Amino acid sequence: MDSLFNYINKYASTLMSEEDFEVIQRHFIQKRIRKKQYLLAEGEICKYFAFIVKGAMRKYCIDEKGVEHTVDLYIENWWAGDRESFVMSTPSAYNIDAWEDCEVLLISREDTLKLCQQCPAFNELLLKLDERNNIATQKRITSSISFTAEKRYQRFVQDHPYFVQRFPQHIIASYLGITKDTLSRVRKKALSK
Repeated sequence: MDSLFNYINKYASTLMSEEDFEVIQRHFIQKRIRKKQYLLAEGEICKYFAFIVKGAMRKYCIDEKGVEHTVDLYIENWWAGDRESFVMSTPSAYNIDAWEDCEVLLISREDTLKLCQQCPAFNELLLKLDERNNIATQKRITSSISFTAEKRYQRFVQDHPYFVQRFPQHIIASYLGITKDTLSRVRKKALSK
C-alpha cells in the first residue's frame, strides 16, 4: 500500500494524512495475478480498476481475422482497466492480461465514487489522471494518423523508455500499429545513426 500512498501524494496539492490513507486503504483489494492470467476478458464488465504495484500488463483487442491489436501497456504505478466498461457497466471489447507476475490493488466503481466524496486528495488524483489520459490519447491519435513508423518508434522510446525493456518487439510493434518486420527495420536504422 505504500506505493499507492506515495502515488496519491505525488499528485495531490496537499499531502494526504495517514488517517485519510487508512480510509482509502479500506476501499482497495490486494490481488496477485500470474503471468498470462487475465485481469479482464473481452465480453466481461470491468468491475475493478487495478493500480499496479508490481509487474506489467497489456490491454488488447482481437479483430475479425484473429489479429491482436495492443491498445495500452501498463507497468508499476499505472492504472489498468477499461474505462468505458467501468463507467458504463457495459461488456468490454478488450482483454487485459498480465505480461509478468503482478501485484495489484483493485477498486470498484462504487468505492471510487465513495472515495471521491470522502477524500479530496483522491478526487484530485482522478481529475489529474483524466487530464493526463486525455493528453496521452490525443498524442497517440496524432502519432497514429500522421507520423511515419520511424517517428512513432522514436516518440515511443522518448516517452516510454521503460516499456522497451519490459515488452517484446511484437507487442511494441502492435502498440505502434506496425508490423514486427517494420519495427525491426526502424530499430536497425535508429541504432545505425
